[in-house]
Amino acid sequence: MDSGTRSTSVRAPRPEAWRGTGPGRVRTALRMAGVALVAALALALTPSVAEAAPSDAEIAAAQAAADAVAAQIADLQEGMAAAQDAVDGARATAVIKLDEYQATQAAYVAAQQQADAAAAAAAKATADLGVAQAQVIDFARRSYMEGSTYPGAAALITAADPAELIQRAALLEAAGGHRSDVLDRVAALQAQATEAEALARTSLDTASALQAQAATALAAAQDAEVFAREQAASLDAQQAQLQTRLTAAQGQLQALIGERAAADRAAQLAAQLARPVVTPPPAGIAPAPAGNGAQAGAGDSSAAQRAVDAAMAYRGTPYAWGGGGAQGPGPGQAPDEGVIGFDCSGLTQYAYARAGIAIPRNSRGQYSALPKVSSKNLEAGDLVFWATDVSDPDTIHHVAIWLGGEQILEAPQSGSVVKISAMRWKGYVGAVRPSA
Repeated sequence: MDSGTRSTSVRAPRPEAWRGTGPGRVRTALRMAGVALVAALALALTPSVAEAAPSDAEIAAAQAAADAVAAQIADLQEGMAAAQDAVDGARATAVIKLDEYQATQAAYVAAQQQADAAAAAAAKATADLGVAQAQVIDFARRSYMEGSTYPGAAALITAADPAELIQRAALLEAAGGHRSDVLDRVAALQAQATEAEALARTSLDTASALQAQAATALAAAQDAEVFAREQAASLDAQQAQLQTRLTAAQGQLQALIGERAAADRAAQLAAQLARPVVTPPPAGIAPAPAGNGAQAGAGDSSAAQRAVDAAMAYRGTPYAWGGGGAQGPGPGQAPDEGVIGFDCSGLTQYAYARAGIAIPRNSRGQYSALPKVSSKNLEAGDLVFWATDVSDPDTIHHVAIWLGGEQILEAPQSGSVVKISAMRWKGYVGAVRPSA
């Protein structure tokens, strides 16, 4: 464009462009602003007429004011980065607490099943004991009525309970072989019934305690998730404010140091904002040991592909906090009550259920229970995990399905959907191979 060409206005990015999903959206927004600023200043604001040269004092004043604007932008960048980190941390905390609830809930379900089985065993033992007691009484009655080949039969008939009956029988001097067999069976069944009833009571107590723990864990997780969403909403508001302030800064630069100089200065700022922070993938690091520390073998590639295909079929399905599982999409827990979809570990559990492989419901349970695989040996269908502390598997808060080519399939967070994303190596803690 020459000096006689009329300048063309370039519209600044709309506020909606600043709203993204996933970690790093603030940094992306800032980079977008920088690039837009460069475009607006460098391409559209070339002066059409020469202006009188400013004095040295005017240039110095303008430069100082421009430096102040640049410092303001840098402060905004730092503040927004800190706000994003706070949001990411709050979300991780909420998911970890949800993980704790899911693990406790699974333990409660198992304990309840054990209690039900123990109660059924106790009922059967009691019924068997009743049959044996009837046999003893019948034997005693027949002996008495037939002239008593068993002189102590009357003592058995008048016994107050099975325990007294057994005690009296043991004191009798004369006992037939048949009577002895029947009484031995009564004694054994009495012991079995007592043991079964005790196990049933203990199992029920355990299940009740776990149910209470699960309820407490769920309440804590819900509180953490609500807080995380409030933080995210606050961040969105700050992003809108940042857009307004950056637009104002653009106008200040133009007014202070001239359009051409402002374009040069904007280019420098954009370069600083756009400078990527590269986190390279780990060079085949060994995953942190937890639970099942076995290294994965080759695995069943066809089962892994069935799992991938099953999960891919649900692309676009809403993220539901605490929702979904082996049976498919399901209702989320409050604050996603009424949302039908998957959370991250619900999606992975469903995918492998469709491949005929049962895995735990929560992400930490999946990492703990399944064979580990190095990052350099990842194959499609492997599960990859993220943690707030990569040296501590107890801080795992997210799981996704590795697709290959630096891509993953995930249910990322509330407000998003099941989708394909670029692999994120920051916070990566390890991977497992369910098909191995």
